[in-house]
Amino acid sequence: MDDIARVRRFNRTVTERIGALDDGYLARGRPLGQSRLLWEIGATNGGGAELRALRERLELDSGYLSRQLRALEGDGLVHVVPAPDDSRVRVARLTPEGVEEHAELDRSSDALVGGILDPLTERQRERLLSAMDEVERLMTASAVEVRAVDPADAAARASVAAYFTELASRFDLGFDPAHTRPTPDDEFREPHGTFLVAFLHGEPVGCVGLKLHGADPAEIKRLWVAASTRGMGLGARLLREIEAAAVRLGAAVVRLDTNRTLTEAIAMYRSHGYDEIPDFNGEPYADFWFEKRLA
Repeated sequence: MDDIARVRRFNRTVTERIGALDDGYLARGRPLGQSRLLWEIGATNGGGAELRALRERLELDSGYLSRQLRALEGDGLVHVVPAPDDSRVRVARLTPEGVEEHAELDRSSDALVGGILDPLTERQRERLLSAMDEVERLMTASAVEVRAVDPADAAARASVAAYFTELASRFDLGFDPAHTRPTPDDEFREPHGTFLVAFLHGEPVGCVGLKLHGADPAEIKRLWVAASTRGMGLGARLLREIEAAAVRLGAAVVRLDTNRTLTEAIAMYRSHGYDEIPDFNGEPYADFWFEKRLA
């Protein structure tokens, strides 16, 4: 059985076992989509959920989301209002009836999970839970989207700021962006280079930049992965994608530098074919310099 067929079989088993095919999910009289939406709104602890955030979190079409919210409003469970600090932003909140329904969904969901786990032995249960943890990590990794953005874009700025903050916390002597080699935005724009940002549910969770140097090796800069997505292979994916971008832009060799405290990054570079070389750029925060000849 090929990979696609195996995934489809898994999907069929899961949707059947959790009752996703029922018209009234968990016997609550509404489909799974509406129940999930109600749960997400309730998970904000009364603060309300912005419609934009709901769309991105659940990867929903705007029209579909509007229809589901209207259905929940019609049932008296949700009301959609302007945000207190910005009338242009729409927020969904649970009504008192919605709060009660959210609690009932939680109770029914717990009972459903109990029905899945109870027939299993302790060893089987542990195997299932471990497998679920792994599936969740891998499914999350597959949901990450990597795309080129302008270095002045808000997502790029936020990613670089998070990267600098992490360096300051990890480097032995701290990190001051004013003391590192400058990289103007233009150097991350084609045809001079490119900048990639990884997004998960619309939020930036990683980045990497590339600077071209004419006939000389290109330079990889600012490879960062958010703590929330580590262990999913995102760093290696960003490295592969920036290497592919380098090839597309005509580079045959890439170089990079790193600090000795970033041990996981050093191990990743070595395992992906990077060879240690002498200092090529005079970066004051660098302890190691690497190079890779691209296929």
